[in-house]
Amino acid sequence: MISRRAFLSACGAAAAQPRRRKPNVILLFADDMGYGDLACYGHPTIRTPNLDRMAAEGLRCTSFYAAAPFCTPSRVGLLTGRYPLRAGLPNNLGPDSKNGLPLSEILLSQHLKANGYRTMAIGKWHLGHNPEAYLPTSRGFDSYFGLLYSNDMEPPFVKTEVPLKLYRNTEPVEHPVRQATLTERYTDEAVKFIKASGANPFFLYLPYAMPHLPISASSRLGTSRAGLYGDVIETIDWSAGEILKTLKEQKIDNNTLVVFMSDNGPWLDLPSRMLANENQPWHTGFKSLLRGHKGNTYEGGPRVPGIFRFPGTIPAAQVSADIAATIDVFPTVCTLAGVSLPTDRHYDGIDLSEFLKGRAASPRKNYFYFRGPFLEAYREGAWKVRLDKSKPELFNLDDDPAEQYDRYDRNKDLGDRLLTKLRDFAKELKAQLPAV
Repeated sequence: MISRRAFLSACGAAAAQPRRRKPNVILLFADDMGYGDLACYGHPTIRTPNLDRMAAEGLRCTSFYAAAPFCTPSRVGLLTGRYPLRAGLPNNLGPDSKNGLPLSEILLSQHLKANGYRTMAIGKWHLGHNPEAYLPTSRGFDSYFGLLYSNDMEPPFVKTEVPLKLYRNTEPVEHPVRQATLTERYTDEAVKFIKASGANPFFLYLPYAMPHLPISASSRLGTSRAGLYGDVIETIDWSAGEILKTLKEQKIDNNTLVVFMSDNGPWLDLPSRMLANENQPWHTGFKSLLRGHKGNTYEGGPRVPGIFRFPGTIPAAQVSADIAATIDVFPTVCTLAGVSLPTDRHYDGIDLSEFLKGRAASPRKNYFYFRGPFLEAYREGAWKVRLDKSKPELFNLDDDPAEQYDRYDRNKDLGDRLLTKLRDFAKELKAQLPAV
């Protein structure tokens, strides 16, 4: 039986220890960056020392998926933790669009703000801008600085009379936009926000404008052997390095989760409208070993870099081929922050916290591949079934990540079992199926 003196001593010791505050959260989200565009994912000439170091100090995922193979729905999945079709916005928005992500959806920013977080979004929004109820500052972000949609949504690339403008909160502050320095200016804003946060936990969402076409970069950061595209990627790497350096300078490095991702794969099948001005086909990223690209559901469309760093919580030097996805970020952040998920809706995301900590395999065992309102493929373990226009395809992604060998005819029972799950989920979400 513990003595009263020992009990009081223990209480005093506990009171003397500072209570760890909720972790800061930073999401870095590239636009159209392919799976193989970073050195740590295999690019032979692009140098990304900061992101490589971030991967070495945490977890690098090699089977990490965006929620969709193009812009708007990919952001929907990340910020809601739900498949975009379930969240009500499976297609892209444009400068002339009205409304956006349904106001009934709860964004990660709203949920964290309600639980004491200071919040800021810097960069591409693309979830609705007209009326103002759809802007970032109405969706849980205390402040905003960036473009309301993709950086190509202006003539000659897109037919619109709405000018592309840089916004601060709800007001335009620059037109025309000086795109060559956007990544650097976004980084300056991020550093200021981090330094101003003080003792308050913060959520910083930084969806870069690039390497989405039209790409450009300032000359301040040097020249890559991979040309202009390499310059753009290396500038994003510099940005990540500045943010990580600031965390260390502010002595909050060990209390900050940083995640680096991309919204989809490279835009390899460029429409003719994009080959205007200075745009070139080789300005669209590295094809890598993956089949497919932005806009389709072969692996090159939704499989993207996924790097998690949280010193003292996520062990260093982890590399995993287990399945994980951007829709898992919402519930994972909630667990790490000690915040309960809202209970009034279904979440497709899964809590990855034990996986990130190196204590367990990823709890995600499957993944559904959407292209807009269409459900086109389903992965379970190593096997992926995909509905092509002519017939079902079946691939083993462990020994054939490039999807070169269709094994449906050799494994028809397995393929049909996976197809049944795909069709059942399509029925649940009222998704369309490709004509087979």
